[in-house]
Order: sequence, then C-alpha cells, then structure tokens
Amino acid sequence: MNINFGSRKEVLMHVEKYMLKMMPTYLKPIDTNWQPSDFLPDSTNESFFQDIKILRENAKDLSYDLVAVLIGDTITEEALPTYESWLMMMDDISRDEEGGWVKWNRHWTAEENRHGDLLNKYLYLSGRVDMRQMEISTQYLIADGFDIGTGHDPYRNFVYTSFQELATNISHRRVASLAKKNGDVLLSKMCGVIAADELRHAKAYKDFMSKIFEVDPSEAMIAFEDMMRKKIVMPAHFLREMGLKIGQTFGHFTDAAQRLGVYTAVDYVEIMQQLIEEWKIDSINELNEAGEKARDYIMKLPDRLLRVADRMKNPTMEYKFSWIHS
Repeated sequence: MNINFGSRKEVLMHVEKYMLKMMPTYLKPIDTNWQPSDFLPDSTNESFFQDIKILRENAKDLSYDLVAVLIGDTITEEALPTYESWLMMMDDISRDEEGGWVKWNRHWTAEENRHGDLLNKYLYLSGRVDMRQMEISTQYLIADGFDIGTGHDPYRNFVYTSFQELATNISHRRVASLAKKNGDVLLSKMCGVIAADELRHAKAYKDFMSKIFEVDPSEAMIAFEDMMRKKIVMPAHFLREMGLKIGQTFGHFTDAAQRLGVYTAVDYVEIMQQLIEEWKIDSINELNEAGEKARDYIMKLPDRLLRVADRMKNPTMEYKFSWIHS
C-alpha cells in the first residue's frame, strides 16, 4: 500500500483519520476512568488517619532500591509538561485548536497526568521520602528539558514513543510485582493500573507507526534506523539531585532498576525485537536503496546488543539518594 504522498504532512493527515477513529480504543472516557483518589486514603473518612498508618506500615518494608526506582519513575511521570510541549512541536501537525493531533496530545496528556499525581501522593504519605529533595529533582528535570534525538520529526517521535511507552509499561509492571512481594498490595495496584495505561498508549503509537510504514516505508525505515543508531534514551536521562550536574543521578537510578530487574539491557533489546516483529520490518516491500540499508542495520542490531547485554555485570549498590530517608 505504498501511496505516493508528497510530504510527511500528507502522511500525518492520512494517519490522523485512523487515529481519530481509534481514540476511544486507545484512551478511556474521562468520567469512568480511574483517578488517584480511587486508591488513596479518603480524608473525609473517620478512618483516614488509620488508613495512612496502614499505608506507612506497608511501605516500611519496601527495599531501598525499590523506593529509589519508584521515586525516579514518579519524577519521570511528573515531568509531563516537557513531553507535552515536545509533542506539540512536531513538524506538520495542525496548530488549529480543533486539529486531530492537538486533540490527541491533550487527551494523552490528561491520562498521563494522573500517574505522577497518584505516585507523588503515595510517596508523601509513605514517610520514606524526603519530599523536598524529590521536588527539587522534579523541578530540575522540567527546567532542564531533554534531548532524545528525534528533533521535530513525527516519524522519529512515533518510533520513540512506541519504544518508550513499552519501556514504562515494563518498569511499572515490575515495580507492581515487587511491591506485592514486599507486602504492599496498595502500591502494587497503583503501579498496575499505570502500567495498563502505558500499554494502551504503546499500542496507539505502534499503530500510528504501522500506518506510516504502509504509505511511506522507506522514510519510516530510515527514521527507525536513525533512532536505533542513536539509542533510545529515557525521558529522565537529565535526572539530577540538588548540587549535582545535569544527568548525574540518572545512572544511579538505572543501576537500581538493573539490580532489581525492573528494566534491564535485555528488556531494551526485547522491545526492539517486538517492534521489528509488529512493524513486519523483514517483509516490507518497495524500499529504496537507503531504506534497504536501514532495514539491514535494524535486522542485525538485536543480536549484537544481546551479546553486549550478556556480558554486562549487575551493578553493585554504592550510591545513597538524597531523596530517601536513612
């Protein structure tokens, strides 16, 4: 189905029709969607203080690394203004207030906004966290912005979001599992519903990219290759604490995630393999010479990265985060 569109703008207009039809599948109705208050102690109940006491008691046994990863995930979710503004800056999306991609971005942002709200309140009530230090890191992350290598290109943006939403699904899902093992069923439920949101959003962006591959395969393939060459960096790769330079805390956060098995180098490769399969990279027809070279690079990359991942040693715990009470 290689329709000869003249520009990315025409391709996006084509995909927009599909996106608008599918929005009710990708995003849930606001009135019936879950909200943070569905999970948190209700301040109007007489049992409020007792409920907080139970929450704190259950949070007490969470491992140091798990709390660190949960804080890092929360800060990442709370830097949502950066991600919304980045998506709004894509080339060739309509600036019309009624434009389809603007509508998508706002509704996606509205769903994502609940994640940081829920986790922040949980951490505040848990008693495990120096909230001021965490809030400083959040403000830094928003102020510092990010550079994820997509520029303003919608194709590269959709490759990135497809990958990243799958990665956040894995992270939240694994934190949910570990929280349950540590006896914190409430936290497990919270992370579980967030993970489900991320999986739906991943489905959306993967489908958008599938539609682009159908009508502009060579340019889509080149965009995919370019993002794989640059490597998909996490949205919080500029993460820092007070007194540190941009990005200095991020490595410690990822070390904790690797130690716990929350998100690993092998997960990175498996996400790439999943995208290769879902976008049917090996069987796409009508590629130009540059597209064929891009596909050749993509198809060989997972095996190369798996060999590297297999040689990686699990990082030892040395770092103490300013976010966590000793």
